[in-house]
Amino acid sequence: MAYTRKDQRDLTGAERKRFVAAVLELKRAGRYDDFVRTHVAYYRADGDKGLRVAHMAPSFLPWHRQYLLEFERALREVDPKVTVPYWDWTRDNTPASSLWSEDFMGGNGRRRDLQVTTGPFAYAKGNWTIKVGVTENRFLTRDFGNPADPIGLPTRRELADAMDETVYDSDPWDSTSRTGFRNKLEGWTRERGNGRWRNHNRVHRWVGGLMLGGASVNDPVFWLHHAFVDLLWSRWQSENPRAGYLPATPPPRGSDQHRRVVARDERMPPWNVTPAELADHRHIYRYG
Repeated sequence: MAYTRKDQRDLTGAERKRFVAAVLELKRAGRYDDFVRTHVAYYRADGDKGLRVAHMAPSFLPWHRQYLLEFERALREVDPKVTVPYWDWTRDNTPASSLWSEDFMGGNGRRRDLQVTTGPFAYAKGNWTIKVGVTENRFLTRDFGNPADPIGLPTRRELADAMDETVYDSDPWDSTSRTGFRNKLEGWTRERGNGRWRNHNRVHRWVGGLMLGGASVNDPVFWLHHAFVDLLWSRWQSENPRAGYLPATPPPRGSDQHRRVVARDERMPPWNVTPAELADHRHIYRYG
């Protein structure tokens, strides 16, 4: 029977407590850091050689769908009643949102070093030491809105620009694709400054701190953010039932993307699963 992922604002106090407790148990057991290592390992940019699956590629959405499932399965091994909630950042778009409360994600980082000092993931609580990543800091950091170069969370209008696309992705299958739902939701543009970041990318920039870069999984809000991205893909699929994953076949020899992106029926590392196999999640989970 399919279980339900809820909007974080609809969680009861008990559900918040169970989710946090399960995340902390994965961290205590060392399993959480394995998830961070996986994301770091597969965080590759357009200019990098070799296969890209997690970002700047058509498989951005199915790769993170499987990644979320793996994390959710680990949580449910700790507590079968736990699911990953989602954060609708077009609605809960201020630091005053319940998302950032003391009993859930905690709040913003302090000014002098961006250290998060509130909530269950504060370093001083002794349960959340950063062990994997590109920073020497051992504590969780955030920098809401990046005051040095202010940026806001995505608006409903900005999101609609992605949701209005009627094809999944387009050549050249990277961050420069001018059309296609995937790249517009992932949030790459050719603009300069903060205009370059849209939707998914803009949320990472707004939270700041450790949410920037491949080690962003060190901030537990990563999962709530990506659960909403997955929900948006699910909605888009319902609205565009004939618009399947692209490319349907691998880019041919001679193409700049030959063996650099995953086609519909090709396996996505590190799992033995294809984008096609992840197109329908309704037998596993639904969104409330």
